[in-house]
Amino acid sequence: MYKAELENYNKCLCFRLKIKNYKVDLIKTIEGNGKLLCFDSIKIMGILNSTPDSFYTHNLYPEFKDKQKQINRFVQEGVDILDLGAVSTRPGATLIDAEEEWNRLKPVLEWTRKEFPDIFISIDTFRSEIVEKAFDLGINMVNDISAGKYDKNLWDTLAKYQLPYVLMHMQGDPATMQEKPHYENIQQEIMDYFLENIYKLQSKGIKDIILDPGFGFGKNKTHNYELLHNLDSFSVLNTPILVGLSRKTMLYELLGKKPDEVLNASTVVHTIAALKGATIFRVHDVDAMNDVKIIINQFKNFR
Repeated sequence: MYKAELENYNKCLCFRLKIKNYKVDLIKTIEGNGKLLCFDSIKIMGILNSTPDSFYTHNLYPEFKDKQKQINRFVQEGVDILDLGAVSTRPGATLIDAEEEWNRLKPVLEWTRKEFPDIFISIDTFRSEIVEKAFDLGINMVNDISAGKYDKNLWDTLAKYQLPYVLMHMQGDPATMQEKPHYENIQQEIMDYFLENIYKLQSKGIKDIILDPGFGFGKNKTHNYELLHNLDSFSVLNTPILVGLSRKTMLYELLGKKPDEVLNASTVVHTIAALKGATIFRVHDVDAMNDVKIIINQFKNFR
């Protein structure tokens, strides 16, 4: 957006928030299953996918010992949240059934909680039955790409267990989302999407909500960079903002490289997002993101 257009948009947004009677107190901490996470600084979420078809080949861990090794590495490097997933949601992916998802997730989750009883664990799922089973194994948060669209019981299950919830925006579904995505005004449409769903979640008694604008989920390169440029506009919603920018198409296609060649580019966009107010960073490279975290903290705390 150009400056004048952005100023006009912000005025219209404030008016819409007022007429919708929108009010959320600034979320400074979240609590799930007996564990507290405080947003006193950037939080790093390490990605551990138990899937055979990640877009980033270095994120493939075919043997259980490989998953254990990577989780150990994340913890040593200072990860704040472990995000365990067992369903591929890359562009063009076909969704597996719940039984297969649980068979992939359960052993990793059991081992992780046993080895690291204090770590904050998120699971990347859209299924209520997976949440039900995983709660007893010690999960602390749910990261859902579907905003509750794929399972009508998910939000009731979250309310039952009072689990923090990542509400992500996606246009379409993983199988078709990159087939000519279109927006009239991406910033306004995602803002309205968040407003509508925050209201629904609060109506069900879900209080700890994290927003993810869904970079790469039903968005082309132009959409992604416009979203990044105006990321700070979501700060009016008073909720933590999660971004998933690590090694994505918007980086490697722009640079004419492969996903395993864009660590530097990932660090650049993570830094931009941090300066634009992002709170949680879902990443493949915890050590590199920890450097960003330290430098951003020093920059913001400088007197």
